Amino acid sequence: MSELLRDPHGEQPVHQRGSNLEDAAIAVILLHGRGSNAEDILSLSDYLDQETTCYLAPDAYGHQWYPQRFTVPIAHNEPFLSSALTLVDTIVKKALADGMPAERLVIGGFSQGACLALEYAARNPRPYGAVVALSGGLIGETLDMSHYGQDMSGMHVFLGCSDVDPHIPVTRVHDSSRIFGEAGAHVTERIYPGMPHTVNEDEIHWLQQRLKDMHW
Repeated sequence: MSELLRDPHGEQPVHQRGSNLEDAAIAVILLHGRGSNAEDILSLSDYLDQETTCYLAPDAYGHQWYPQRFTVPIAHNEPFLSSALTLVDTIVKKALADGMPAERLVIGGFSQGACLALEYAARNPRPYGAVVALSGGLIGETLDMSHYGQDMSGMHVFLGCSDVDPHIPVTRVHDSSRIFGEAGAHVTERIYPGMPHTVNEDEIHWLQQRLKDMHW
């Protein structure tokens, strides 16, 4: 099997905005949705602090993290899902190695990127400053508890989604919130009636406030 087929996201670039990672007080990893790109999700930083925060966003190969819906069996999205999780892990570990504590590290995304952020955090629990899922849920036809860490204490998790999102079943948002909460994470879930598949001002405000709270 060629390297591309085995690890499709392995050589993808990581884009940056805001402060340099070495000088930043907070690092935010942002994961874009299907059909989008890193520069698009980085536009969220226009509404957030850029003086003391480093924003990092990788580009998915082919503009998607995995080819099928996030609610199909996980095997149907391989090797793309494992490759995407490895790429996120590489970025996280570089930030940690550069001296960024997990408490000042944010992992977030929209749609496919939100699902990927949640899945990574559940499988690699640390006391992250925030895990932000803008229209997303944990990945799989069913949620296999053996994939997730048992102790998520200290982790702050936000899940925001419409009650009629055409891509994200609201029941999966509820189930994802429950799994994080039962493992000890601080969970904020907000369901917005009738909202289209988008990011709203309330979600951005939550992230703005969380970043302010992390400046200790």
